[in-house]
Amino acid sequence: MRVYVPLTLSGLAEAYQAGLLGPAPLDAFAVTPALREWYVSDDIEELEYAALGRAAQGSLRQLAGDPGAPRRRVVVAVDVPDAVVTAPAERGLDRAEIGAVRVTEPVALSKAASVHVDEAAAERDVAAAAEALGAADQGDDDAQFVVDGAEDHELMWFGVQEIPNLIGS
Repeated sequence: MRVYVPLTLSGLAEAYQAGLLGPAPLDAFAVTPALREWYVSDDIEELEYAALGRAAQGSLRQLAGDPGAPRRRVVVAVDVPDAVVTAPAERGLDRAEIGAVRVTEPVALSKAASVHVDEAAAERDVAAAAEALGAADQGDDDAQFVVDGAEDHELMWFGVQEIPNLIGS
């Protein structure tokens, strides 16, 4: 199963040093029944793109909790056995849980299929979105508009071998 693990650049650097995504359990996103229902598509590429977008939102949440991290969203796409993925009980279409899964074991970074990272030009909007996230969660429409601004930026695709360049190693 392909899962999308949200990180920050700092978290990616730690994973690179350790050679693995962990410790378990890892919060991630995948194509789940709730995501299929929410996105209303049978196209697996579209559904995986939607899961990637959910993981980008997860990365933004991590950035909001880590003011020292560079303001770029990071998502690692990794293929794991179905047996190590659990999905929370899906309660309708609770937006916060759409596509959410847990990976119950650490995953070797060598198993990653790709890394997705904001380009440097997105940093300003991502920083503003991370700062506005709390207010957006409380229903502030202006703050939600700022958060949505980060989603206007597409994450760039990188091969796993490019991680050292991404983290400055």
